[in-house]
Amino acid sequence: MTALMAITGCSSVMTGRSASPGQHAMKLDTTIKKEVHLNYLLYIPDGYTSEGKSWPLILFLHGAGERGDDTELLKKHGPPKLVSNGKKLPFVVVSPQCPADNWWPNMLGELNVLIDEITKQYNIDQSRVYLTGLSMGGFGTWSLATDRPDRFAAIAPICGGGTPYLTTRLRNVPTWVFHGAKDQTVSIEKSEEMVEALRKNGGDVRFTVYPDAGHDSWTATYDNPELLEWFLSHRKR
Repeated sequence: MTALMAITGCSSVMTGRSASPGQHAMKLDTTIKKEVHLNYLLYIPDGYTSEGKSWPLILFLHGAGERGDDTELLKKHGPPKLVSNGKKLPFVVVSPQCPADNWWPNMLGELNVLIDEITKQYNIDQSRVYLTGLSMGGFGTWSLATDRPDRFAAIAPICGGGTPYLTTRLRNVPTWVFHGAKDQTVSIEKSEEMVEALRKNGGDVRFTVYPDAGHDSWTATYDNPELLEWFLSHRKR
């Protein structure tokens, strides 16, 4: 599916009419519009209806190898792989595709617009919106969660990393982090730094290390039904 949306906002900075020397209090009011194009896969669970029951939502962010414009690539890993193999999930799942020349931490605006559109168009329980991703998507998970911690009931970054000091924003967001001890693509230190900082900031964080795993720490993670049960055990505070 392709999303075409507009971000409209108002930006205010110090500006005005005076051209005389010195410092002046000034203001600019303007409207900025941006078109957003994103391909994505959308999974609707069995039993979904447009009326009545609201459903939890998972936003899944893929890794660098699945970038481009072929959404079939998204079925290689994570929740899209599970449902393409016939697994029934009790969530609406949206899996966007990052363009080939970009990466998730640069696309936070687009991802927020996508969440807005999905929650408007479908019967979503906004107290149960979850975020997870692997590798590049693990970095994206940390970035999007620290950008908008108010959106998510729980997050699960896999073999990613982020900006440790920003974990102050995640004190109230339950977090389960996964990494392979032998990962030579994204060092486990990236996750360790985030976990340590989040713990120091009083966050609710679990850290699972697979001692024999390399970069692929996601297959075991998404194959474990405990992760989905853990998501469902949390609502946004």
